[in-house]
Amino acid sequence: MPGKEPIAWIITVGNEILVGRIVNTNSSWLAEKLTFMGFRVERIITVPDRLEDIEEEVGRGVSRADVVVTTGGLGPTYDDITLEGVARAVGRRLVLNQEALEMVRRFYEKVGYELTEERLKMAYLPEGSKPLPNPVGAAPGMLLRLNGKVIASLPGVPAEMKAIFEQHLAPLLREIAPHREAVDCYFTLTGVPESGLAPWIKRASRMEEGVYLKSHPKGHETSGPVLEIRALASGETREEALGKARRVLEYVRERGEELGGKASEINCILQD
Repeated sequence: MPGKEPIAWIITVGNEILVGRIVNTNSSWLAEKLTFMGFRVERIITVPDRLEDIEEEVGRGVSRADVVVTTGGLGPTYDDITLEGVARAVGRRLVLNQEALEMVRRFYEKVGYELTEERLKMAYLPEGSKPLPNPVGAAPGMLLRLNGKVIASLPGVPAEMKAIFEQHLAPLLREIAPHREAVDCYFTLTGVPESGLAPWIKRASRMEEGVYLKSHPKGHETSGPVLEIRALASGETREEALGKARRVLEYVRERGEELGGKASEINCILQD
């Protein structure tokens, strides 16, 4: 997708997230991965296990994003209906996929379980899609290309989601990513309220193209203020991205010290 920064949406499916039973770590993990690959993540949405909601949000995602990734709802139970919702969103039938069927069959044969109707359910995919092998669990992931867009569905179990993404989805996404390097750099500033530093954050945010600068309060605004200042920067090379992030952060760091604060060294997170 040369010439523009591709947009990604992340849609998590599951009542268990909406009622607070589990923490949605999948979305934050995926958002970081996609961001470092060069995608602009514009939505992270959680929907219940309800067909109409899944269909609505996937449909919106396909109309506005280049990549839509869903997590959750691929299992054998009655409320695992993500792929049916995806199929409805793109106007496709949900059909038995023979390649997915073999994946599911091999998994249960290996552990000595029969292929019940509930287990067979995991081999039904939107027509025209392909299964993504699951090296950890039973349910395959799903990949569908549609009018230049990519729709991928991954299991909700974090270990399964991460394994399918790293081994099968990430290599494909790297082919359509803008091939830009990204770095995440930060430092900690103590003794300066966020409101006092705000004008300098605003000014610094305009210094470089391709830099997202943000202050994150870790203490109390007036009683023991502690700020973490982060710069997510992208560039044609890692050196360019690092240079942008460091220039912006050094500017804020100096202003913070002029205001009487104490700043740590700048550290950077690099992705392989």
